[in-house]
Order: sequence, then structure tokens, then C-alpha cells
Amino acid sequence: MTRTPIPFDELLVKTHHLWDKQWLLLTSGDFAEGRFNTMTVGWGSLGTMWGRPFAQVVVRPIRYTYQFMERYDTFTLCAFPEDCHDALQLMGAKSGRDGDKIAEAGLTPIASTRIAAPGFAEAELIIECRKIYWDDLDPARFLDSSIERHYPQKAYHRIYFGQIVAIWGERSFGA
Repeated sequence: MTRTPIPFDELLVKTHHLWDKQWLLLTSGDFAEGRFNTMTVGWGSLGTMWGRPFAQVVVRPIRYTYQFMERYDTFTLCAFPEDCHDALQLMGAKSGRDGDKIAEAGLTPIASTRIAAPGFAEAELIIECRKIYWDDLDPARFLDSSIERHYPQKAYHRIYFGQIVAIWGERSFGA
């Protein structure tokens, strides 16, 4: 996979497709320590906040990745080609608490360029982020009552904003 640096203002993505159809792997931890976990995510956003490029992700406290998001200050978001879709399904269905789901999925963690959290060799896009804010979803503030159906167990997400510090991707992701 040939990835090159992409300045944030030159990043080209179909944002809704990226989150809703292609999915991303969210990974937090420390590659050098060998302590990290990853999970498939389909909800989030990319944009500008406080004059900085950011990625916003949400993680339920019941997920194993939540422990890593709380302990470490960096995370990556990785997009993969279509032939990795089965691996992404496995990464979203299994917990890292129960074994090495990364190896089972056939994915290869690699060091990031500017942060501790790893990316993946198979990824066609790697977004490196440093956390700058978090908050918890408050169901009392849902203005559309149908949102509640996403929380039958009342396990509301924690929201994390990460400043994007580096982007690496295939040529199709850059201007």
C-alpha cells in the first residue's frame, strides 16, 4: 500500500460514505508498548473545531476500547479497501478482551508517524489524532426521541474530539 502525507485541507472523502458504509477502525493505545485495542466505528465526524482539524468519535463505556481511550491521549482512524470488509466486521463483533482479534482478522499494526497509537499496514487512509476534548451524551438532551432506540441498554456514548495531527493516504484521498 502506497500512502503519502495529505494536508487536512486537501483531504478528499465522501464523509457519510466513509463512516456509514466503508467504516473505520478506531485504535487507541501505545504501539511501542504493545498495548492497544481497536474497534470498528461507523459513527463520527471530521471537520474543524476551535480552528483545528478534528475527528470526533464515540465509544460506549462497555466497549474494551473505552479503557484505552481513557488511558491514552492519542488514537487513529483507519479506512480500508473493500476486500477488508470481513476483517472490519470481525473487529466490530468481537472484543479484544477475549483474544487477539487483530491477528484473527489478518491485520498488521504499524507505528504511526506522530503519535503512539498504531495504524494498519492494510489501511488506505490513516488519520492520526491527539485527544483535545471529551463529553458524555446526555439522553435528556436528545431533541429527537427516536435517537433513544440506539440505546436499549442505556449504554450512552462518550464523545471524543481528536485534533488531527497527520493524515496518510493513497493518492485518491488527496487533492
